[in-house]
Amino acid sequence: MRSFILPFVLLSLGLAANADPTLSPWALHERRSHIPQGWARARKHDASAAIPLRFALVQPNMENIEEYLYDVSHPNSPNYGKHWTAGQVAATFGPSQESVDAVRDWLLENGIESYRITISPSRGWLQFEATVEEAEDLLHTTYHVYGHETGAEHVACESYHLPEHIVHHVDFVTPTVHFDAKLSKRSGGTMRVGQPGSGNGPKTTGIVSHWLNELQDCDKHITPICLRALYGLIYEPLSGDKNSYGIVEYTPQSYNQDDLNLFARNFSSDLYGVSPTMVSIDGGMLDALRTQKSFAINGESNLDLEYGMNLVTSKQKVTLYQVGDMVAGASFNNFLDALDGTYCSFEGGDNPTLDSIYPDTQAGGYDAKDCGTVKPANVISTSYGYNEADLTPVYTARQCAEYAKLGLMGVTVIYSSGDDGVAGGGNVCLNPDGSQTSDGKIFNPSFPSTCPYVTSVGATQISPGNSVFDSESACEQFIYSGGGFSNNFAIPDYQKDAVSSYLKNYPPAYPGSIWNSTGMSRAYPDISANGANYVVAIDGNFSSVYGTSAAAPVVGAILTMINDARITVNKGPIGFINPLIYSANFTDGFHDITNGTNQGCGTLGFNSTKGWDPVTGLGTPNFPILLAKWLLMP
Repeated sequence: MRSFILPFVLLSLGLAANADPTLSPWALHERRSHIPQGWARARKHDASAAIPLRFALVQPNMENIEEYLYDVSHPNSPNYGKHWTAGQVAATFGPSQESVDAVRDWLLENGIESYRITISPSRGWLQFEATVEEAEDLLHTTYHVYGHETGAEHVACESYHLPEHIVHHVDFVTPTVHFDAKLSKRSGGTMRVGQPGSGNGPKTTGIVSHWLNELQDCDKHITPICLRALYGLIYEPLSGDKNSYGIVEYTPQSYNQDDLNLFARNFSSDLYGVSPTMVSIDGGMLDALRTQKSFAINGESNLDLEYGMNLVTSKQKVTLYQVGDMVAGASFNNFLDALDGTYCSFEGGDNPTLDSIYPDTQAGGYDAKDCGTVKPANVISTSYGYNEADLTPVYTARQCAEYAKLGLMGVTVIYSSGDDGVAGGGNVCLNPDGSQTSDGKIFNPSFPSTCPYVTSVGATQISPGNSVFDSESACEQFIYSGGGFSNNFAIPDYQKDAVSSYLKNYPPAYPGSIWNSTGMSRAYPDISANGANYVVAIDGNFSSVYGTSAAAPVVGAILTMINDARITVNKGPIGFINPLIYSANFTDGFHDITNGTNQGCGTLGFNSTKGWDPVTGLGTPNFPILLAKWLLMP
């Protein structure tokens, strides 16, 4: 396991079963603690059946990835801002020939003929088509077929072993314990898909018939002028042709141009008729959705683009990454494939139990695969997410490492923190066995927000009766700002002082059995922005919308304008911002939020306090101060 993964036994939550005893010279490599909700073991798998056994090879230098990232991101580093090229990243983390040879030799020694073994172009994995009997002998395991309540079937085992001399060469093996369904296929899952009232995306209280585009109305209706006043965002881009801001949406969510025009006519006439620059990834498309109008289809995308485009003005183009076709949909990894060609096959490539697989040969599917076809924007904002418990630690580690690589290349990655407080998306909480239910009692953190290499954004609100000149509070209208402590990832160095201060001065009054109270895990969110009462044009009307999915593109727009100023004076993009914003020199760059909680799991959740807290992070951005400070950086 990589160095930035916390062993589950340290987390005091009992979420994983005790490891099998070591079978010398074999060692337990992975174990699943429970069968995911909706699945049940149906039968033992046929010994003669074929399965594509894939060995994901460990990448070298992963233990140093945080050090490399800090070297270009920490304010005290002499190499601050000296971001890597994609070639440097690939050369540093490509699996070694030693690992390729070790695993291949072991397979040959166990009777697997050489002609059956294939090696990926990136040398990231070895694969051969095995019988179930061969796989069980190699891995010291037993395969079963599991049935889902929808009728789907899946092949998996509960745990598997590898020889001790192979363990340090292999990250994971598929198919084995990886048992989660694809984002796009989950019924009632935790992807932020804009379903009204589901707890999984922005919520709406319905159509707003009367609203004012005035500062005195901001406690009731948030419009762009409210956000500009709250955060001091008075700025006209000067280098829009050299700068880039990307917003990610996952099919079938889609914006509607008529709604963008309606919003522009009321708030930014120069954007009337302007569309984002769409980059289609794995068949992402809009045409098939133009006749479909609903909050579920248009709510998320319209919200993100209307405010993202308005706040950076018409002088800065916004790139829309539309990911996934109408048949298979897509996951985060499909998006990351397009940014990094080596990631397509890295560590075994996409997992068919987790990710949509392209080419999609189904009728109407996208019969190709986008690998390394997209240059990442300087800032990328995403308002979708999983519950951390939906995914295995190995899977989240693999993806988190890719966010670190993007940071090395100067990309700022932003994710919304979730809308259900200390509960997971869909307002589900954890049970001691690791399962998730609506009556669970254990706090359920969100991923990718718990990845230490992204910037997680929570939500605030203007309290009723207050003005834009008063302090905001944590959002407690219709949503609760997601926040808490990871069960997978260790606390990063940049956050240790802030979290230690919070736990010392404002210790939560909850038993350690329902939250990760060790002080050793990644805490989130990092910062926050308003997420309540947004006036959004949807389906020809204006609706009132709430969500951390509103806060994320706002923060993305603010950071994009800081990049513009730096680029104008011949400096590079800000890249991974967390080490800088947690540093002492940047503490006054945020409006501290000290009121409100993020309730969930039958509790009031955590409290907003002075300094960093697991509700609103460091606070909301003060654009003029942040701009001045970042302009002083190399």
